[in-house]
Amino acid sequence: MLSKTYGSAVYGVEATQIDIEVNVLQGTGVWMSGLPDNAVKESTHRIESAIKHLGYFFPRQKVVVNMAPADIRKEGSAYDLPIGLGILQASGQIKTETLENYVIMGELSLDGALRPIKGVLPIAIDARKQGFKGFVLPKENASEAAIVNDLDIIGVENIKEAIDFFEGELEISPLKIDTRDVFMSELNNYETDFKDVQGQENIKRALEIAAAGGHNVILIGPPGAGKTMLAKRLPSILPPLSLHEALETTKIHSVAGRLGNNATLMTTRPFRSPHHTISDVALVGGGGFPTPGEISLAHNGVLFLDELPEFKRTVLEVMRQPMEDRKVTISRAKVSLDFPANFMLLASMNPCPCGYYNHPEKECVCAPGVVQKYLNKVSGPLLDRIDLHVEVTPVSFDQMTGTQKSEPSEVIRERVIQARERQAKRFKESEAVHSNALMPSQMVKEVCEINNAGRVLLKTAMDKLGLSARAYDRILKVARTIADLAASEDIKVEHLAEAIQYRSLDREGWANG
Repeated sequence: MLSKTYGSAVYGVEATQIDIEVNVLQGTGVWMSGLPDNAVKESTHRIESAIKHLGYFFPRQKVVVNMAPADIRKEGSAYDLPIGLGILQASGQIKTETLENYVIMGELSLDGALRPIKGVLPIAIDARKQGFKGFVLPKENASEAAIVNDLDIIGVENIKEAIDFFEGELEISPLKIDTRDVFMSELNNYETDFKDVQGQENIKRALEIAAAGGHNVILIGPPGAGKTMLAKRLPSILPPLSLHEALETTKIHSVAGRLGNNATLMTTRPFRSPHHTISDVALVGGGGFPTPGEISLAHNGVLFLDELPEFKRTVLEVMRQPMEDRKVTISRAKVSLDFPANFMLLASMNPCPCGYYNHPEKECVCAPGVVQKYLNKVSGPLLDRIDLHVEVTPVSFDQMTGTQKSEPSEVIRERVIQARERQAKRFKESEAVHSNALMPSQMVKEVCEINNAGRVLLKTAMDKLGLSARAYDRILKVARTIADLAASEDIKVEHLAEAIQYRSLDREGWANG
């Protein structure tokens, strides 16, 4: 007897329907076709143990399992449940006509219990698109799948519940979640807040500008100055995720298996902080079966690289193209996948190996030339993509013990949102540009016009401070953002003056220590 069930395979951040055909014939052994990997081939041992544990039998005949399309590689253990149900139906142990109405996925334990799987959200989206009635999956993943409307989400704890459901002996109500209600109730629910930060007003201002214009930032300062503490609070002042962005971000984390059990929609912007020993493949994504890397997990959020010069140079160089294209393409012999990578880069570093170059109180003990050598670990092309260079100085004792209340993230975020709205209106005709940081050089000339006084100031600054040519566009972009925060149509001299001070690493002689 021939049985047919449906599963799904995830490639990149999209899912593809997989037809699983099972036939029980004369002969012996289990035969699998359709490019299954070892995890899929081993499923027969798990399935046999699970169904025997429940009192069913595993056919002692020839069992043929075909997974179509046969030219697409199938990976992972999530096909255990559909194959197991297919074998039971093909051997006549269960009688149901409803298997074909559902996408079925789940990994089996030896006792028949179901373990959670990865990539549930893109699978559920594809199941709805293909016109299936519902999705049967492990109970721990049901909340994630229920984000998708107009699809019956049936969460089961073991294969016995799935069998009883399909045979009509057990009624399981589809899990319903009001996606918009969940999204709005948990929006901007961050654990950190700028109101807890004493002092560092200039750094808060720089991060507000970065958030308002989508600019990349590098914080330079001695150990203990608060670089990491400030960095972790940046997502709390970014504009709230839209529902589309939340779904897109959740899909990526679902595919990577980073959502956790009983998770639903991601409602806060991701903050990824990989260790400096990370490999280039782990950062951009890849592997034999490509999976998202850290830059894709930071999509619509912040990628924080602490101690930037300690990262391997090859790791930093692979970020250059994704930072421009806002996506990363992983190519293999048989497959080429695109992962989104629209993130804000936030980096921090000490000014020198000992950490105390330019410190107001402590003396730098590094030998001559060492500071420049240390800074040269970060390539010019990467620094060229960072708009704001911000020097962080330690907080004084008086500031730490002061009673003055700091501005909460909520207030700062409101100013950022208003600035982003002005940019959205300005760039409404452009599909590729939606913030000041993304403006190409030609657009900078059109959008960032300055008056004669501004030109004189900028020329003087470039001559006196020894700013490089690449700093010119960056200064204009940042000045445009500062003007947006001030609700000014024109870039004024004071906006340019503030932008100029955020180019520390471009100054000649800054690191002749």
